[in-house]
Amino acid sequence: MSRDDILKLVGEVREIYSVKGKKVNYLNLQKEETDQETVLSMLLGPTGNLRAPTLRVGNTLVVGFQQDIYNQIFDLEIL
Repeated sequence: MSRDDILKLVGEVREIYSVKGKKVNYLNLQKEETDQETVLSMLLGPTGNLRAPTLRVGNTLVVGFQQDIYNQIFDLEIL
């Protein structure tokens, strides 16, 4: 995805969870103002590409993987 595509995607969601290892960053885009660079730093890897996995469900975007977070946010159990 291009940078513009990623920013368009961000404009379509209300909240972002960025998982890096055991650290989870949460951003509520309706309540918090933030600049594009901060949001992009949560979503892009060192190569400048969108980090994987990226999952969008409704108004929630999750970047990175941590099973506990998936279970909590989406009420899922991933085996």
